[in-house]
Amino acid sequence: MHVDYEVEYNNRARVPEHAEIFARWQREGAAYRATASNPKLGLTYGPSIRQTIDLFPAKDDDKAPLALFIHGGYWRSLEPSMFSQMAAGPNARGVTVAVAGYDLCPRVSIADIIEQMRAACLMLWRKRRQRVFVYGHSAGGHLAACMAATDWKAFASDAPADLVPATYAISGVFELMPLVHVSMNQDLRLDEADARRVSPLHWNVPAGRSLDAVVGALESDEFLRQSKSIAEAWRRGPTLTRYEEIAETNHFTVVDPLTDPNSAMTARVAALAQSTNNLAL
Repeated sequence: MHVDYEVEYNNRARVPEHAEIFARWQREGAAYRATASNPKLGLTYGPSIRQTIDLFPAKDDDKAPLALFIHGGYWRSLEPSMFSQMAAGPNARGVTVAVAGYDLCPRVSIADIIEQMRAACLMLWRKRRQRVFVYGHSAGGHLAACMAATDWKAFASDAPADLVPATYAISGVFELMPLVHVSMNQDLRLDEADARRVSPLHWNVPAGRSLDAVVGALESDEFLRQSKSIAEAWRRGPTLTRYEEIAETNHFTVVDPLTDPNSAMTARVAALAQSTNNLAL
């Protein structure tokens, strides 16, 4: 069966109202930064201007679990400031949240962005001496899975081997070979070998990690397949995985429940973050 990857992966075309959603996210992000309790904005974890973290502490920050949110945009667009509100639900449930920025393709490669997210996790570890629960959307879902599959001791000798034991990937792309054939690849610059190298679906995941792969029920067949595939593939190894479709949501509205402290998504994210905090150092 022929799959039209250009159609399947063009989320903006599938959701004509995406511009209004992006504008709403900008407003909500600004509003949350204005009302959040004692945010620490623009912490640097690397040399470029986009390598920053906005930290939104929970009320009892000294005892709170630590989460990192990674935004989407196909590794080539959007700003972390559009996603400050993704800290709102977890903050209300006692989770301290870091929202990370990163450099974009084509200025850097996807492999470079993976390295930047590792550096962000490592900076948080060195600053707070806590393991990190990572959740992300779209490209950020891909990057969250990459953090779960990282051998942290190989990356930094002072980090615990399981620095990121649990992850929650929303509408991620985990097998990047289809993207070689779509027009956005002029920015991603992937060939088949590169695409396979940065596809966490094919990585060996260390024991003791967990991944929730969730996706909007209204998303394309390819996006549903991507999340199902990684849940099934990683489950065959030592990884605890879970697949879920979020009813009546598209590729963009699927993240909105994170702004609501009482949503099922926020409850799950907070529970996973708490389980990360309960591991002995």
